[in-house]
Order: sequence, then structure tokens, then C-alpha cells
Amino acid sequence: MNPFLETVKKTEAPFGAGCLWWLGQMGLLVKLGETLLCVDYFASPLPERRLPPPLPAEETEGVDAFLGTHNHLDHIDHEAWKIWARTCPRAKFVFPRLHQQEVLADGIGRDRCLLLNDGESVKIGEVTVHAIAACHEFLDQDPETGLYPALQYVIEGNGVRIYHAGDTLRYEGMLPKLRAFGPLDAILVPINGRDGKRYRDHCIGNMTFQEAADLAGELSPGLTIPGHWDMFAGNPGDPEAFADYVDAKYGSGIPVLIPRPLEPIHVQAKSGYIKNQNRRDLYAEGLQI
Repeated sequence: MNPFLETVKKTEAPFGAGCLWWLGQMGLLVKLGETLLCVDYFASPLPERRLPPPLPAEETEGVDAFLGTHNHLDHIDHEAWKIWARTCPRAKFVFPRLHQQEVLADGIGRDRCLLLNDGESVKIGEVTVHAIAACHEFLDQDPETGLYPALQYVIEGNGVRIYHAGDTLRYEGMLPKLRAFGPLDAILVPINGRDGKRYRDHCIGNMTFQEAADLAGELSPGLTIPGHWDMFAGNPGDPEAFADYVDAKYGSGIPVLIPRPLEPIHVQAKSGYIKNQNRRDLYAEGLQI
């Protein structure tokens, strides 16, 4: 087994705690109890990447479910999903219902697909995944089926709640949906923003770092992690500017971690977070709060 995954396997996540590992962009490995999920991992070693995949797709095993928020390469990596269908023969694949045909074309059997739309949930082992519509520049709800092409996930299990925003802007009604789940122990939000040049190049956008900071401020999670800033030269984000803005506007009440690939982030139920810790201390390796 890959040495990193050996470490993941040995990492304990007792009730009320969990462990996350950032995989670049919006990729996240989530361990809650004995259940291991892999969300939005872009694992194909393409030349346009600024950084190589931290975990080779062929060496990825032992994952209970692979989650994709929408049908873009850096979120549902079809070439990698084909590999994981083989290396993780018991794994389920969770994704927006609207993209069923594209995933079936990867050779993943219908019995392994867990399909979601806004307001729906699925259970994997000890973990429940709840779906919320995402506004990836637009909500783009299909008028015939009512299905959304992009989703956000609230991952709940082992006494912990993790919010993975996928790719989204803020939209009316989104905040109440998130608040309805109760306290969030960690959130991963995109900060790369949007502009005319990217839109003309068919690169649709996300929250600006200021919008993402305000979402964190309104949700008041135990920990906020910025994502979607490291992968492509033409679609960058600035995690330091994000952290500084959160600090200036919300202070130590909203802890921020700028993640590093494959470094463990230990989280626990929100009541256990240290609220007055200096933000810069949160960038240490192997964060544990």
C-alpha cells in the first residue's frame, strides 16, 4: 500500500473527531470513524497542472466512496474514476444525478452509483452525505428534470460535520440551507473568484475570496480551509489574502488554515476548538486543534 495511505489507515478518528487531508484544488480525503471518503480529487497528471497529483491514482485504494461535485475534470476526473473502479472494487461513487450517463460510460456499474440532487442524502458506512445545489456562476437547474449540474456536500458522521462547497457562488437561500445542519466543524470553500477574461475563456467562476470569507463569517465553523487556488496558472486564488481578510473582519473567532497537500488536519466537534489561538499558528504542520 502507498505509504501515505498506510498512515491514513492507522490514523484514529474516535467519536467526535475526524481527520482531513487536502489533495490540492478542492480535493479532500475525509476520515470519520472507519469510513474514508475522497472528494473532488483531480488525480490525472496533465501538463497544464502547476503541481503534480500528491497521490497517484493507481496507488489509491481502501477508499469507501469517491465523491464528485460536478462534471469538470478537476472535480470528477473520469480517467481517475476508471482506475478507482478497479483499485477500490467495493467503493461507491457519489455525484449529481444529472451526470449519470457520463459516469456509467466510465465502466462504473449502476449498483455502485449513489446519485444526488439538491436536498437529497445518501449513506456510506457511518457517514451521511447531504447535497445542496451549487451555483457555479449559474445554478443551471434543468427545466425538465429539476436536476442541478453542480452540488455542494455536507458530510456528517462520527459526531462531526464537514462542509465541502465544491465550486459555487453565494445565492439566495443557500445560507439558510447550510445553517439548517447546525454547527459545522470544518469547511472547504473555493476562493479563486471570477472575471471577464476567465469567463470569455469558458472558465466559469466561484466566490471571490471576500465572498468566501463572509460565508465563513456567517457560518462560524470550527475551521475554515481555502481551496481552488493552486492548480492552474490562469485560474488562481490568493489564500494569504483570504486569511488576512478573515482576520481583519472576523478576528480569531474564525480560525483559518492554509492547507498543504497530504498533511493531516485533525478536527473535532466545534465545542472543542480553541477560539483565541493566533491565526498564524494554525499554519503549522499536522494542525491539531
